[in-house]
Amino acid sequence: MQIMRQTLDETDRRIAAALLAAPRASWRALARCLELSERTVVRRVTPLYADGTLRATVVRNPARFPHLIPLALRIRCRPHKIRQVAHALARRADTVWVDVLSGGDEISTIFFLDGPDARNTLLLRDLPATDAVDSWTSHTLLRVFPTAFRWTAGLLSPEERARLTPEPPPPTAPPAPPAPLDLDTALIAALTEDGRATYTELARRAGTTALTARRRLDALVRGQVLRPATEIDLALLGAHAEALLWIAVRPGALQETARILAVHPQVRFCAATTGPANLVVALAAADLDALYTFLTDAVGPLDGVTALDTTPLLATVKRTGLIRHPSRTPGPSDPKEGA
Repeated sequence: MQIMRQTLDETDRRIAAALLAAPRASWRALARCLELSERTVVRRVTPLYADGTLRATVVRNPARFPHLIPLALRIRCRPHKIRQVAHALARRADTVWVDVLSGGDEISTIFFLDGPDARNTLLLRDLPATDAVDSWTSHTLLRVFPTAFRWTAGLLSPEERARLTPEPPPPTAPPAPPAPLDLDTALIAALTEDGRATYTELARRAGTTALTARRRLDALVRGQVLRPATEIDLALLGAHAEALLWIAVRPGALQETARILAVHPQVRFCAATTGPANLVVALAAADLDALYTFLTDAVGPLDGVTALDTTPLLATVKRTGLIRHPSRTPGPSDPKEGA
C-alpha cells in the first residue's frame, strides 16, 4: 500500500499551494509562478501525485445542474459507531465532504443529491433506519461563494497568485453556462477520476478530438459548471486547525457578510444555507490561536452576525469527492489525523 507523505519541504509546499489555486496549471506555468525550473517542478510534483499526497479531481457546481440538491448535514452518532458511519457516508457516490467534528459524536457532510426522491430517501428512510445515528439537522446550500476556493495557505504572495490565476474583471452579469452536450458526461467522469487527465485521454474517454475536449473543458470551467480541485491533507501545508463555522446573519446583511468572509485568506469554503445558521464557513488556520484571532478580528466586527457555532474538525474522511487516505477515522480517544 502506498504511504502518503508525513511532511513536505518548503518547495513542495509552495508547489502544492499553487496547485490548489490552479489545479490544471501546466508545469511551465507553475515554474514561472514560483521562479523554479520546469524540470524541478516535474521532479518534485510527480512523486506527490504518485503516492497520493496530491490528487486532482473536479467538483460539479450544483447551481448548474438543476436536478442536484446540495445538502449539508450535521449528524449526531453514537461515539463508538462514528467510524462506521463516517466511512459508510464516504463510500456513497453522492457525498462530497465527510468530516468528523471534534466532539467525537458528530459528522458534518455535504451531499449532492440526485433530486427530491434521493433527498427524501436519505432523510426519511436511510438515516432513520441507521441505529448508530441519533439525530441530524439538514441545511440546503442556497449559494456557494467561489472566491473562497483561491486558498493557498498563505504560501503564495498576491503577486505569485496573480501570475498563476489572474483575477478576472468583475462581470456585469453571472457567466452563462454552455448548453449541455452529450460528451459532457464522459468528460466529467474522466476528470472526476483524474483532474489532470491530458486532453488526449479526455478525448479518448469522450470519443472526440483533443482540441474539442480542450475547448469543451474550458467552456465548462468558464461557465462555472465544473471546478477543478486539488486534494491534500492541509496539515502538510501548515494548517493544523480546521473548523466549520455555522453563522447566523441578519438576512439584509447576508450577502455582504459572505462577500467579506469568502475572500479572507483562511477561508476555504463559504455558502449561504437554510436553517437557523444561514452561513457556513470552512476555515483552515495555522493553529488554535489563529482560529481565535479569526473569530475575534474577522467575524467579531461584522454587525450582521447574531450567533456563531464553531465546530473544530477532528478528522477528514472525504474531501472534494475523494476519500482521504489512509482510510481511517479516529474515534474520540484517538489522536487527531490531518484534518
